Amino acid sequence: MVQEVEVVIEEIEKLEMRIHENSLPVITKMYADQGSIEQVKYLVDKSLSCRGLSSKTFSAIIDVYAEKGLWAEAEALFYTKRDGFEQKKEVLEYNVTIKAYGMAKLYEKAISLFEGMRNQGTWPDKCTYNSLIQMFANGDLVDKAKELLAEMLEAGFKPSCLTYSALIAGFAKTNRLSDAVALQADVKPNEVVYGSLIDGFSEAGNFDEAIHYFHVMEDSGISPNQIILTSMIKAYGKVGSVEGAQQLYEKVKKFDGGPDIIASNSMLNLYAELGMVSEAKVIYDSLRDKNFADEVTFATMMYSYKNMGMFDEAIEVAEEMKRSNLMRDCVSYNKVIACYSANGQLVECGELLHEMLVHKKLLPDVGTFKVLFSVLKKGGFPSEAVKKLESSFREGRPFAKQAVITSVFSIVGLHKYALESCGIFKKEDAGFNSFAYNAAIRAYAAYRKTEEALRIFMKMQDEGLEPDVVTLINLVNCYGQAGMLEGVKRIYSQLKYEEIEPSEALYKAIIDAYKNANRHDLAELVNQEMRFAFDKQEYTDSETEDGPDETSVSRE
Repeated sequence: MVQEVEVVIEEIEKLEMRIHENSLPVITKMYADQGSIEQVKYLVDKSLSCRGLSSKTFSAIIDVYAEKGLWAEAEALFYTKRDGFEQKKEVLEYNVTIKAYGMAKLYEKAISLFEGMRNQGTWPDKCTYNSLIQMFANGDLVDKAKELLAEMLEAGFKPSCLTYSALIAGFAKTNRLSDAVALQADVKPNEVVYGSLIDGFSEAGNFDEAIHYFHVMEDSGISPNQIILTSMIKAYGKVGSVEGAQQLYEKVKKFDGGPDIIASNSMLNLYAELGMVSEAKVIYDSLRDKNFADEVTFATMMYSYKNMGMFDEAIEVAEEMKRSNLMRDCVSYNKVIACYSANGQLVECGELLHEMLVHKKLLPDVGTFKVLFSVLKKGGFPSEAVKKLESSFREGRPFAKQAVITSVFSIVGLHKYALESCGIFKKEDAGFNSFAYNAAIRAYAAYRKTEEALRIFMKMQDEGLEPDVVTLINLVNCYGQAGMLEGVKRIYSQLKYEEIEPSEALYKAIIDAYKNANRHDLAELVNQEMRFAFDKQEYTDSETEDGPDETSVSRE
């Protein structure tokens, strides 16, 4: 009730009274919830100018900032000077500021503050160590967390069970399972500790160890909670044990609220991997009906249908995933694009790629490019061009990614997007490799912008780059569309007289160019020449494999 609170504050100020400092943390939370941090700063500054604040109040306000992720505000308040000089800060203030850094994943700042607090006359307590160890364990800095645990024990503090659990989970997550087991011996395990171990072994695919600790936990009288049962479902899934996973899934159904999304997706994934489509669909439909289905649910069901060749059903799931606004990252886009590609819907692949890049501002990852190469192959992109792009991408060559994207838009017929994509080739002056120029030439030629395509080709020559077979294929397409038969004849002559390496894709491009120009007579001649050239090559290769003719006599 912000307005009512401000009326009361105004009345207090009119009466020349002061807001009690115990009220400041509550007011801070109210304003922080509203995003009105400046109001908090005003009240704190006013209180400091009047009488100062206790360490307890400072800590409470900093903690509010920490919970809201306002680490910069927490830091500023921590270093605020009080009564005109820097007071000694209590350990609680250090702890909540370390917490603020931890929640913002500013681990270097957290450790720097921790290491410097003794120099200011303040010694860390049990809470300081517990907080730091849990922070670093959860932040994949398990070695630092382990180091701090040793320091904590040496200082005479007893770590909490949650601290041990966090470190065990950290070791398990980084596949350091022997360290996790060794640490488990130092603490009386509860369901959290067992859960961390079971989940770690499950994720690592070590089913025997996962089931061992599951039974040890049950023998010690601890009933498995929903999280542990879910971990065991994943473990059974990794070894393909449907029966074991189903038994545990039935147990999870008896918990309040039933299985969570992780347990259900784990079962769905197991069914999908084993080709049990009808069983997978039961879980999928149940999650949809409850509005629980997430991007993993949709992607797994798509995978299940696609693997069984049920492309229409897979596309239906993909369409529903799009309607549900669950395509938020590269992984989900990759899976949907792959689904459309498998079904031969290449234009939709290009549209999704454009949406991902332009509207969602997502940077494509390795998985994206793997799918895009598949789209190029399905679209009939010359094999030589695909190989060139793949090798350039693997080597991390400049503009390789842009060339792939441009080529995809071009091959699926989205010429406007292709031209937008290759606009960078016009902006930059130099530094391109042949594969980048080839992508641009193809894009302009496909859009019948012949002059622009030839201008790119001349720019390529000016930089001393020799045209390769991919360049020649693109040029033939360009010449054919523009009716420039002399250009087509020139390249055909080079091919015929073996001035360039024989290429079936280049022969086919020349044939198509002549057909487009209504010169079917020339197209047939090239077709005959192509058959002769490759029959001859096949004969030569066969002769080489068979070895020298028996009539050949070696002379000593």
